Amino acid sequence: MSTFKQFRELLDMIKFEHTVFALPFALLGGLASYRGAPPLEKVLWILAAMVGARTAAMTFNRLADEDLDGANPRTASRALPAGRVTRAGAYALLGVSILLLCVAAGRLGPLPWKLTPLALVIILGYSFCKRFTALSHVVLGLSLAGAPLGAWIAVNGFLQAPAWYLALGVLTWTAGFDILYALQDQDYDVSRGLHSIPSRLGTARSLLLSRAFHLAAVIAWAGFNLAVEAHVLPWLGWALVTAILLREQWVVRGGNLSRIDHAFFTLNSLVGLVFFAGHAAEWLVARALP
Repeated sequence: MSTFKQFRELLDMIKFEHTVFALPFALLGGLASYRGAPPLEKVLWILAAMVGARTAAMTFNRLADEDLDGANPRTASRALPAGRVTRAGAYALLGVSILLLCVAAGRLGPLPWKLTPLALVIILGYSFCKRFTALSHVVLGLSLAGAPLGAWIAVNGFLQAPAWYLALGVLTWTAGFDILYALQDQDYDVSRGLHSIPSRLGTARSLLLSRAFHLAAVIAWAGFNLAVEAHVLPWLGWALVTAILLREQWVVRGGNLSRIDHAFFTLNSLVGLVFFAGHAAEWLVARALP
């Protein structure tokens, strides 16, 4: 296999395009903490740290779950268990990703650098959680919530109340959609003794808990809007995000998984983009006004 094809398979293995889930929240953390556009150098290093962290987390997850993925009919065709990429290639990508995160954190300041080991423990440790706790969905949420927190610290040097609201929204939103995604493997998880909310609570109660998490997310993001004294455009973005999450829950009502890809990938990819766009648009309008 050519080096280029191997690299393309590695990017497909980690679904690199899904970096868009958390990236807008990292950018929003930087935007809100600076009350405008941070210096370009800061933005670029935040992007680098975000890409490094997410790539490392997903690559490690695929390595840790190779045996489980290979035994699961839904995931047996993934690149690593199917042999389209080598473990050596995956470990190389993991090493480069961790290095990118560390370099970016160092460039963003002493506190981001000091917090890098904690970030790695969370984002890599998530991969083992389902072996012993059904709270793995919350740990995944914590991993993504680190994006706005890290960006806020990188720009401001410390955390403020709006950052916690923003991060709490990311945590609960992520936990909510990950529970829905885990419904696909409910029977498999039970058969292998793996822990998840669906394998522990069943479909109906898992759907209720997912809705509760998404309700908590929109409440937390409303708290963020209030904390930063947002005006019309950010609230419009918040309303659209609420509608997207309602649509997501409607699509899987009754445990119907026929459109889970639409709910998980298409709709969730819009959440961060829409919420960020509302705040970015307000900032641009404010700059244009005399």
